[in-house]
Amino acid sequence: MWRLWAYALGQKEGRSNKEADVIAAIRTLIMIQLVTTNGFIIANAIRHWNNVPSELSKTEEKGLCKPQSNILKD
Repeated sequence: MWRLWAYALGQKEGRSNKEADVIAAIRTLIMIQLVTTNGFIIANAIRHWNNVPSELSKTEEKGLCKPQSNILKD
């Protein structure tokens, strides 16, 4: 099973079988890290899918944030 997984990771690298196994193990760790990271990204996207605030923040409610623009000034 290990040989099939090693070949699935890519071309066999290394001067000996032991060196090729080490390279395959490193590639396996990289693959696990990639899948784990993608899992967290997908979980975060699902968690915040329709996350719309139901109330205005205190700053917006009081009108304290008024944008300043110089576009229309002469």
